[in-house]
Amino acid sequence: MKFSRKCVAIGVSSVKAKRRAYIDSNVWIAAIKSEGATASRALSELEASDIQPVISDYVRLETLPKPKFLKRHAEVQLLEQLFTMAERIPLHQHAIVERALELAAQYDLTPVDALHVGTALEGVVDEFITLEKPSKPFFRITEVRMRSIYEEGAK
Repeated sequence: MKFSRKCVAIGVSSVKAKRRAYIDSNVWIAAIKSEGATASRALSELEASDIQPVISDYVRLETLPKPKFLKRHAEVQLLEQLFTMAERIPLHQHAIVERALELAAQYDLTPVDALHVGTALEGVVDEFITLEKPSKPFFRITEVRMRSIYEEGAK
């Protein structure tokens, strides 16, 4: 358990606990590959002092293989460096897959999106941050606060 969460658990209020936010793969990709407003919003979320970024191996699986295959070593190194500031949720495959199956059926999620949300729920995060449009099925989910940093027309 993180120090700030331990303080809250025992009633010490002088330390403000950070919100644990599962950061979707598209936010990490935007932070290193996008330009302008989209990159700025993504980086702002990753650097926010009140957020503890949270990831899973699913995020790593969606973000690292392509730049490794294309031998974009600087991109791989930057992603791996950024991931060091994130808490990683351990994958308990059976529980996550079962939860993902339920979520996909209930909210019409894609399999990968259901795995991300299932992992976030198993990891008991405070919110889920994505670059998906607010009109997507993600935003039907009620079990965790879903927040989009998508902005129409932004590059």
